[in-house]
Amino acid sequence: MTDVAAAATYVRSLSRHDLPELVALLDRDPLTNLFVRHRVDATRMDQRWLGAQIWGYFEGGTLTSACHVGANVVPVEATPAAIDAFAHRLARRDSQSRSIVGPAHVVGPLWERLRPHWGPARSERLDQPFLMMDNDSPVPPDDRVRPVALDEVDALYPASVAMFTEEVGIDPTVGDRGGYRARVTQLVSEGCSYAIIENGEVVFKTEVGASTAAACQLQGVWVDPRYRGRGISAPALAAVVFLVRRAFAPTVTLYVNDFNVPARRLYETVGFRQVDTFATILM
Repeated sequence: MTDVAAAATYVRSLSRHDLPELVALLDRDPLTNLFVRHRVDATRMDQRWLGAQIWGYFEGGTLTSACHVGANVVPVEATPAAIDAFAHRLARRDSQSRSIVGPAHVVGPLWERLRPHWGPARSERLDQPFLMMDNDSPVPPDDRVRPVALDEVDALYPASVAMFTEEVGIDPTVGDRGGYRARVTQLVSEGCSYAIIENGEVVFKTEVGASTAAACQLQGVWVDPRYRGRGISAPALAAVVFLVRRAFAPTVTLYVNDFNVPARRLYETVGFRQVDTFATILM
């Protein structure tokens, strides 16, 4: 690479002054870039609230790729050259993120470059169908589904811990100093948590983990093991789709592990369709 070419491409941390360019970049794909757009909208790039850095990759002075770097590494519209540049910079950081999440065609090459420095990973989930729906479900909704109230956090919290432990493989409360409960409470306070709660126990739950004007993303879909196999999940999720399309955004997204066959069947039944493939590396 010549000195001129090298000077034409560079990585730097973005600030509020870069918001217009960053938003335009994120809006190239409002669905797959949903998480980062949500964080940008919520914080306006104020470091006091962002809790992460967003790096920009520039070519000839133009922002062409970005990468959210915090507890999660989330690449945005990353080109092959940007992947190389981000990997080089990530490998030199003193701290290591807990996960890498994003489109599989980007996360895979990024992880290949980082594995010698960060590996081995606790789990490599390289095939996660990314699903969306922009209509109500044909499945009749379960009218017991509703937003969780703040005075129901004590009921929701054990279900959230159980879901996370089952899905991720670790207990989120170990050494977290109350951080996970605070996150559960925050989602409830923002009207993002939905559940069926009977006799003080959560039968079904999920939450909107991120949202923009264009789309929202569901996470943590869970049915109490004692109630599985009873036909609860499809009507419950259909109800959530109905509610969040009116409360948050007209398009609903989520991603699922390829090996979770029951969940994939559920989402297909409710009406989700695959539009991309994600990957997640858990450290």
